[in-house]
Amino acid sequence: MQGMTLLTVTASVPGLKPNCSPSGACDPTETQSAVCFLALYLVALGTGGIKPCVSSYGADQFDDTDEHEKTHKSSFFNWFYLSINVGALIAGSILVWIQENIGWGVGFGIPAAAMAIAVVSFFSGTRLYRNQKPGGSPLTRMSQVVVASLKKYRVQVPADKSLLYEIADGESGIQGSRKIDHTKDLSFFDKAAVEIQSDHIKDSPDPWKLCTVTQVEELKAIIRLLPVWATGIIFSAVYSQMGSLFVLQGESMDPHMGRHFEIPSASLSIFDTISVIFWVPIYDRIIVPVARKFTGRSNGITQLQRMGIGLFISIFAMLSAGILEVVRLGIVKRHNYYDHDRIPLSIFWQVPQYFIIGCAEVFTFIGQLEFFYEQAPDAMRSFCSALSLTTVALGNYLSSLLVTIVTDVSTRGGKRGWIPDNLNLGHLHYFFFLLAILSVLNLVAYLLVAKWYTYKRPVGTLR
Repeated sequence: MQGMTLLTVTASVPGLKPNCSPSGACDPTETQSAVCFLALYLVALGTGGIKPCVSSYGADQFDDTDEHEKTHKSSFFNWFYLSINVGALIAGSILVWIQENIGWGVGFGIPAAAMAIAVVSFFSGTRLYRNQKPGGSPLTRMSQVVVASLKKYRVQVPADKSLLYEIADGESGIQGSRKIDHTKDLSFFDKAAVEIQSDHIKDSPDPWKLCTVTQVEELKAIIRLLPVWATGIIFSAVYSQMGSLFVLQGESMDPHMGRHFEIPSASLSIFDTISVIFWVPIYDRIIVPVARKFTGRSNGITQLQRMGIGLFISIFAMLSAGILEVVRLGIVKRHNYYDHDRIPLSIFWQVPQYFIIGCAEVFTFIGQLEFFYEQAPDAMRSFCSALSLTTVALGNYLSSLLVTIVTDVSTRGGKRGWIPDNLNLGHLHYFFFLLAILSVLNLVAYLLVAKWYTYKRPVGTLR
């Protein structure tokens, strides 16, 4: 809220608002630039605090021991993601129009006011929330398991796993976390829970020398999540094309809708948002109930199955983009449009690739949110939600890396390359097909990871 308020001030107050010429050129002072960047950093900082916590905190309001509430928790993730996209739709259409036609001060002021209302609304329900007790730093607990395991690397793990160290009480030694049953894989870390005589010199064991089974299983759970997490990076690279190469592809097509109205190529991402808003109700109200009749599961299908379907659908988004580029280049070749910036092919032919990505999002991104929440140890849910969100950033980095590598390789020998400044002289479809191939390989890897995945087995109740 503070970041948006400061942005509103920079666009409204004369002393902080840069002077712009009639042509639109602005020349901000160092102070004006510094205040603007401060506002942007505050927005980024606030977003980083909200995004990994809001979904897990919302899901915490549902009781896992109540089957009725547990079913509704799955729907919560669907409608939570839909609400995000409704906000994106309003921001990408109404607010953009206000900023361009009324003023940036009003355009920034509206979301600042909306954030103020959201803050008041959030705190007004404080007495109604179910708050989970903080369990301390998850990074510290995981580090303790690693250190204790290395210290005891010569210690033999007993065949009877009931001899491993665990709190005798019915509750876990970690606040806000149930006990977790022992699992057989990653057995090296079990050494951290093996009791030896030196562990009991003091009144209470040193957590850097002796850890509970639940603490060991926390680390195992995170390690098991990492391969699933890694398969989300390729999908995020596909998703990132909407803000990069899809825009460049649209820039080389006809943007007119009617005689006088032009739609900017970057604005076509609104169809991804519309797709999400379209598919979430269909998934939650039609697909899940139908699947439930066949599988008997309250969620219809597992989160792993849901993510796999999304990865499969994303392949067709790249195929659609690649085929459209083949058609576009065919028109360029037939009519000799090599020196033209745009060709007479409507930009709305891009809509299918945006719509398919939106459908894939509903399966993969929402499934990922729910999966990382469900499989995270109770006291690590926000941490795992943050971990799942890093795939988006890494997907963008991967996309940039692929473009750099492809450009370097394809321009050797004086060639124009796959992605030249003038796309009419390039082979952008090769890059889209490359991403499609990588998506196929990623899907195969994901199927293997999903087959080998071991679900966590919590026991007992939360404190």
